[in-house]
Amino acid sequence: MRTLLTTLHSKYIHPSLALPYLAAYCQQNATIDCGELLIREFTLHEPKENVLYELLKEQPDVIAFSVYLWNRIATLELVDALHVAAPHTRIILGGPEVSYETAPLWQPHPGIAAIIHGEGEQPLRALLHAWQAEQQAKPIPGVEQRNGEQIIDGGTGPLLESLDNIPSPFERGDMDCERGFVYYETSRGCPYSCAFCMSALDTRVRSFSMERIERDLLWLIEREIPKIKLVDRTFNYDPRRAYHIFSFILQHNRCSHFHFEIGAHLLDAATLELLKTVPDDMFQFEIGIQSTLPETLKTIKRHAPQQQLFDNIRALIETTQVHLHLDLIAGLPGEDMTQMVKGFDQVMALNPDHLQIETVKLLPGAPLRQQAQHHQLVFDPNPPYRVLATPTMNYNDLEEIRALSRVLDLTWNCGRARNLLRYLGNHYQSMGKAFLAIAQDWQQRNVLRFPLGQKELFEQLAAFIRRQADEEQHPILLDILARDCALTERLTPGNAPDFFDLDLDRAQQAHLKQCVAEQLQRIQGQGIKLQHFAARFQRLPNREPAVHVFFYLTGSGRKMEVKETILNEEKDV
Repeated sequence: MRTLLTTLHSKYIHPSLALPYLAAYCQQNATIDCGELLIREFTLHEPKENVLYELLKEQPDVIAFSVYLWNRIATLELVDALHVAAPHTRIILGGPEVSYETAPLWQPHPGIAAIIHGEGEQPLRALLHAWQAEQQAKPIPGVEQRNGEQIIDGGTGPLLESLDNIPSPFERGDMDCERGFVYYETSRGCPYSCAFCMSALDTRVRSFSMERIERDLLWLIEREIPKIKLVDRTFNYDPRRAYHIFSFILQHNRCSHFHFEIGAHLLDAATLELLKTVPDDMFQFEIGIQSTLPETLKTIKRHAPQQQLFDNIRALIETTQVHLHLDLIAGLPGEDMTQMVKGFDQVMALNPDHLQIETVKLLPGAPLRQQAQHHQLVFDPNPPYRVLATPTMNYNDLEEIRALSRVLDLTWNCGRARNLLRYLGNHYQSMGKAFLAIAQDWQQRNVLRFPLGQKELFEQLAAFIRRQADEEQHPILLDILARDCALTERLTPGNAPDFFDLDLDRAQQAHLKQCVAEQLQRIQGQGIKLQHFAARFQRLPNREPAVHVFFYLTGSGRKMEVKETILNEEKDV
């Protein structure tokens, strides 16, 4: 019996962690024969016909799909096509998207032979072993299976008592580590019960042994995997355990970048001190704030002392080089537009590297979905199940927040126009109101309907200034915008937007020529390419009128570096 373990990723760079775990667990015991298992991964961008062909050319007896929020619809379309093209092939579905609401799946999709609930290693092995042995259908814990017109439900499946019972997919060679990006987990479960999260269903935390964790991490580090994302729901649920793993990585890491989801309120003094030693671009923390409204946090059972949370985030930003990615959620019970803007201001006051705002999704099985009627939450019944209206935020409110989130991603989160955004925040006396003003203007002009290139983004910000800002503020705002643009984009006089002043007099041009010659002398023999761009700035806040020169330094294997020099001053800025 040949089984294909497969899934559809949102992007090629995302390798599966679930499929290698399943393959490793099912094939580890020679006395439990599950047949031959092969892993085949695809993306949503591949035509359905191509995926169908690639699956069927393997002549599988069983195809097991890992189903998630982003691939549910496409997967079910494949299931239907496979049932027609290869009616004798058994199809298994598993994963979070099909674990908790299975009844609507059976009748419309007759090709489904079995659905696995929750943690899949033990149920899948038992099912494949039964099929390989051609046993008569019987209940298997964690599995629903079709038997003619009947659905046999084996009830809730067991959780692995020891995660170490899963052989390392890295050592076995089951994991695709050639994409520059690897998922890794050191624990399963979460000690918290946030109502919007699937992890609320598994509040018991189980960890791999420290010996296993160190062995896997060392395997990844020694192969210099560029990015390792740990998928633990709250990585530092045990501060001492987290400290040990952080220390191990710092001791052994060569060049890998590590991403962790943490509870910032759980960081103790020793860990904060250790994190001061983390080199730039080695660690990224994703920290869920979700809401700053106490009543909302209580409703969704988000129990994290807010003062401690904010104090520790502030300490990370001020004393470490850890890249911080903070999260807020719109559409939670009890929160309105005024509170969303206030919460946005509170979080932006921390000066995070990245802030993500998403509308809450009512995921199948999550407590908040079950409480949707009680809280009067109206949501899209299809993936990604976004809330469309609440008693305190109507559809237009949520769409404005969604537009604000898009502006945030295009600007602040990419390191673009930050000086302009800070100035606008002071002008509006609120960063939230400033972002909302841009979002509303861009919505009205359909700017957000299509992708924006970097140059077009700055041009659209200039259009916003000219349309919405007081006219006497235009010279200041456009000068700030122009400087932000030159610090971000490699410009030449021929491709510079029209808000730049490029009119240099003869003396300035002569001084510029000398300045460029000096820069070329400094980098001579270093294999660096130098380009420059100069413009006049008349109204920058707290600066005298001057010509600014922007040097763009590039070279093989290095990111572009931008150096700014004020032409009529001796020092660089």
